Amino acid sequence: MSEVDDAILEFLHALGRPGGAQVALPPRPIWYHLVNELETLDKSPATFSRRLKQLTERGLLEMRDENAAYYRISETGLAYLDGEITAEQLLLSEE
Repeated sequence: MSEVDDAILEFLHALGRPGGAQVALPPRPIWYHLVNELETLDKSPATFSRRLKQLTERGLLEMRDENAAYYRISETGLAYLDGEITAEQLLLSEE
């Protein structure tokens, strides 16, 4: 897990569940808010796209619309943020 991974997960988690569902966003707005608005990171949009795909492969994010690539945090992602799952456990589950 990288600093970008944690920032993405925390950002999507902070958006909450308006209407009962986690907010889903495409990569560009996630990058824009973390880099330009919140000034949390200084990474390229390509880095964010790559990390979003990897987080999805690990089950921490869900892709809601494959054509438009909208991502939202999954139950596994929430469990990771709550400390119920460690980064090491996620790596082991991939093997």
